[in-house]
Amino acid sequence: MTPEEIASAAVAYASDRKALDIVQLDLRGIIGYTDYFVICSGRSDRQTKAIHDAIHQGMKSEHGLLPRRVEGLTQGRWILMDYLDVVVHVFTPDTREYYRLEQLWGEAPTHVAGVASA
Repeated sequence: MTPEEIASAAVAYASDRKALDIVQLDLRGIIGYTDYFVICSGRSDRQTKAIHDAIHQGMKSEHGLLPRRVEGLTQGRWILMDYLDVVVHVFTPDTREYYRLEQLWGEAPTHVAGVASA
């Protein structure tokens, strides 16, 4: 799978679990360690874990992909799933507001709910 396809699949699985404010940042040419960030929120730590589970299971069963590492699953406030070319961040709303990744990488082209913007 291409990095774009991995990011799109992660967005679709997150959407299936009713993730909020799904954003895909195109980081190609900005940083060297990944091509895309997928950022989304769950209403609670329970929902963030469900979003993680949906992405993990979908990527494994439908695409044969496992993340290189997963962090934050125990607490569920910020779950990071590293698929190398794509890093998925699943936040609770308060934690997402605190870290503000979209603002940190504000120069990156953004795709929100399938709509491209710069």
